[in-house]
Amino acid sequence: MTTRVLICDDSGVARKQMARSLPEDWDIDVSFAAHGGEAIEAIKEGKGDILFLDLNMPVMDGYETLENILKLDLPTVTIVISGDIQPEAHERVKALGAIAFIKKPIDNPTLLQILSDFGLYREQTEAPVVSAEKQAAFVETVSKAGEVDYRDCIQEISNVAMGQAADLLARLLNVFVKMPIPNVNILEVSELEMALSLSQTNDTLSAVCQGFIGSGLSGEALIMFSDSSFSDMAKLLRYEGEIDRTVELELIMEIASILSGACIKGIAEQLDIGFSQGHPMVLGQHVKVSDLIKANASRWKQTLAIEITYEIENHNITCDVLLLFTEDSLEKLYKKLSYLMD
Repeated sequence: MTTRVLICDDSGVARKQMARSLPEDWDIDVSFAAHGGEAIEAIKEGKGDILFLDLNMPVMDGYETLENILKLDLPTVTIVISGDIQPEAHERVKALGAIAFIKKPIDNPTLLQILSDFGLYREQTEAPVVSAEKQAAFVETVSKAGEVDYRDCIQEISNVAMGQAADLLARLLNVFVKMPIPNVNILEVSELEMALSLSQTNDTLSAVCQGFIGSGLSGEALIMFSDSSFSDMAKLLRYEGEIDRTVELELIMEIASILSGACIKGIAEQLDIGFSQGHPMVLGQHVKVSDLIKANASRWKQTLAIEITYEIENHNITCDVLLLFTEDSLEKLYKKLSYLMD
């Protein structure tokens, strides 16, 4: 009997990677959804005996999707595939009915083990013989995952990298970090201020940058903290006494080094390259976004900007991480990404 498999992810790259990871000899019919709302409708139509579900999506995220599956008592078995690898993310999805959690990028042996453990697929002892007809059907299935472009590729690798950074921060502070969808754009320096979510408030901020270079790519990680975050940051890091400028500097340097280091490392690993990282440098304390951009306009001209906004649940802590690749890095970066677009 054919099993109906539904892959739900807002990234065309991730949908294709997931489809290619499924066993070739598994008797399945695969459908795709770009967000939880589409997934719920597909399950209602009988297209989701098994659901592979991402967590960070627009319209309806993975947590909301699981809640709706429970509320509507929909007949599906859910396996979460996500870059959000925080311990609490695992606990939350299991509490909402997911049978398993697999981190991105997906590991095929782990997937096969989970499918086998839950009786969803039995691996053949001999290598499967795939007919030309079945191979053609597989190619058609992957094509249904959707077209992908460089922006989609960059967004997906950023999603995985930011999940690794959030996991480190969550473990250090014993908190849950809200995961956004990365925002990827080619920007002129005049547009950079508009791209920053912190610029939507009248709050001042403090900023740290850390350069990176390797394999023909270079850029900077810009980490910005809302000044209203310092009180809660000090409590979580167990700082006592008065929070003066020296303490604030220690706070932002400690957290900035975690976020920038993990994000840069995560992207490097997925591109199969190595980055050398410079020492973190303070760009400003208690400044406006406009003043920060103006003072560093010569550093950032046209650039590929990956913006990630972290918030810590139940705490007044907001942090923007902006990965800025130089204009002359783009051609090399696109070549590295081309394998994801095949």
